Amino acid sequence: MQPLFSYLFDRVMDIVVYLKEDERLDYLLAEKLRIIQSPSVFAFSLDAVLLARFVYVPIQKGNLIDLCSGNGVIPLFLSTRTKGQITGVEIQERLYDMAVRSIEHNELKDRLKMIHGDIKEMPKALGHGKFDVVTCNPPYFTTPSKEEINPNEHLAIARHEILCTLEDAIKASSQLVKQGGKVAFVHRPGRLIDIITLMRQYKLEPKRIQFVYPKQGKEANILLVEATKNGSPDLKILPPLIVYNEAGEYTPEISGILYGE
Repeated sequence: MQPLFSYLFDRVMDIVVYLKEDERLDYLLAEKLRIIQSPSVFAFSLDAVLLARFVYVPIQKGNLIDLCSGNGVIPLFLSTRTKGQITGVEIQERLYDMAVRSIEHNELKDRLKMIHGDIKEMPKALGHGKFDVVTCNPPYFTTPSKEEINPNEHLAIARHEILCTLEDAIKASSQLVKQGGKVAFVHRPGRLIDIITLMRQYKLEPKRIQFVYPKQGKEANILLVEATKNGSPDLKILPPLIVYNEAGEYTPEISGILYGE
């Protein structure tokens, strides 16, 4: 029988890490940080890395919040780009717990904190217009029938709009961000029109869009959008970002993001 918990000694950071069930300690290579992950609960993807690099952040100070934080990967990435305070919000207790332990392990409790809660309740709980930057990597897919949905509850909630819809995420983001503040989302290109429509409905003006392509000549499969609260219309389409070259290796742009090369 697999033990319910274990301890791992991180020789690089000289710290003992408390891990549960099938959790592992992974490297965020370019950032020289560590993160607790689990293949059966949650493991971050390239989407989160790209969002954390795409969004505008104030370097010296500021108040940032990440919604639908999962295991806290975006707050950890953002901690290398700003000296501001960063809050993560995650509704799943197991993921929240993983994020808290990762923050503690990286000795970032002075600047990063996690909230276990529903993003729809955050404007009331934290106050309207309190944040300079809001990021969100929401569930991408509308809720399918019970026959189609992933039987793993953790993965189903992370991927499908079961506890949080796209409108919920955009509405909460608009309420939390300051006038003139930035809101950035990562999503699928097929939801672009929905995202722009909802952002404008909630007084977020899209300012920057970037499409990410798996390979040259393929359709885009990742969308990055940044908006300004009550901004004036002036949308910029950034150059495309290609993930793999023809040999199936990371392009220099992606390699630089992932490994700091």
